[in-house]
Amino acid sequence: MTTTQNAASPIGDATLAEFTAGLRGTAVLPGEAQYDQARSVWNGAHDRRPAVIARCAGVADVIRTIDFARSEGQPLAVRGGGHSIPGFSTLDGGIVLDLSPMTGVQVHPESRTVSAQAGCTWKDLDAETQQFGLAVTGGLVSSTGIAGFTTGGGIGWLMRKYGLACDNLVGADVVTADGQFVRASERENAELFWGLRGGGGNFGVVTSFEFQLHEIGATVLSGLVFYPAEEAQQVLAGYRAACASAPDELTTLVNLTTAPPVPFLPASVHGTPVIGVGGCWSGDLDAGEAATAPFRSLGTVIADVFAPHPYAGWQQALDPLYPRGIHNYFRSALLRTVDDDALRVLQDFFAVLPNPLTEIHLQHLGGAVGRVPASETAYALRDQEFIVNVIARTTDADGFGKVVDWARQVTAALGPDAGAYVNFTGESDPSLVRASYPPDTYRRLVELKNHYDPANLFRLNQNIVPSVSSE
Repeated sequence: MTTTQNAASPIGDATLAEFTAGLRGTAVLPGEAQYDQARSVWNGAHDRRPAVIARCAGVADVIRTIDFARSEGQPLAVRGGGHSIPGFSTLDGGIVLDLSPMTGVQVHPESRTVSAQAGCTWKDLDAETQQFGLAVTGGLVSSTGIAGFTTGGGIGWLMRKYGLACDNLVGADVVTADGQFVRASERENAELFWGLRGGGGNFGVVTSFEFQLHEIGATVLSGLVFYPAEEAQQVLAGYRAACASAPDELTTLVNLTTAPPVPFLPASVHGTPVIGVGGCWSGDLDAGEAATAPFRSLGTVIADVFAPHPYAGWQQALDPLYPRGIHNYFRSALLRTVDDDALRVLQDFFAVLPNPLTEIHLQHLGGAVGRVPASETAYALRDQEFIVNVIARTTDADGFGKVVDWARQVTAALGPDAGAYVNFTGESDPSLVRASYPPDTYRRLVELKNHYDPANLFRLNQNIVPSVSSE
């Protein structure tokens, strides 16, 4: 699945040489030995050839790269962790602003805050914050970058207790489309700060994030319990009922999937459809046994691997299942409630999984996520109790179109009123971007875009199109 991109005009050799000579970091060009590695991204569905990859060493390089793209009229892709499902972190021709060398992290235990540069992944951040028993809501796959994850909302294992990643953002350093360096917080550039918490990368390049941290210790009660596929109706209905009384300390999801060949599952189920219920308890470990019990007795248990785990280890537990380089397409639907019709849709599409790599996740929101006022952040669909994430994957291009169609069918069947999670809209589709925000929020985002990026320099994203743009 590809994204629509404007054609890039060639950059003159002398102009390019002048630009690259002024970087403190490095520029990688076509034909150089490291070019193929530097241009690759996590999602193998996007094989692009940029004209230059600017591997930024710091803010000065970011400013220089933005100024160069603007002055030369070149399309610009911004890369943090490089996990963009629609491929926004790369392009053909044009310039990739690569933040991945910028991975500095500074934890402030006294104030329970952390400052992290935008090239960090969640694995980087967790490694530092866990030295002090602290954490903030991060991605379910630790190689995900903190930048796009946070600016799009940020759904993770700690969210019901501590909110989304964007809810814990307390400040950000940003380079805007005109090359200006600004600070965004509740006290400085407050409207920009509002937009960064859910509005994606539309308003500038965040070079550093400051998060509020929470004391969770080094160990959480977490794990998975597996049930037979033929008990899907019972398990899904039981899951919905159990969520109604779940404490905020417990974040859970259902994974309608295919059993991987892991040692804790019987060999007889390897490669067959199963239902996994995963959870993370971020409170007192003893209390967690009682809180997780309803989710661990929803049907015939194939295996139960809930146990105390190092938090950083649990954050990386799913990494082997999401390797770099395969083809990925994700779609989502936010639901106020999961009624019987929605459960039937999930069961029906679970019965026709296109391949063993495809999955349907039903994840419980609520808790701290729902208590944030809708107007406080650009992530405004706060009254949605559940999110369905549809994971469509193939090892290579063969059959990829088929699984993409399947994923679209799942979300379409959930109904036209389902909202979308902007990080999992699958592609650059204006209707899906609009579905990620209430109308008043979207209008406010357009006004913010008009102010900070009227020419739509930052358009390789889930784009908020400025009303004053000629794009």
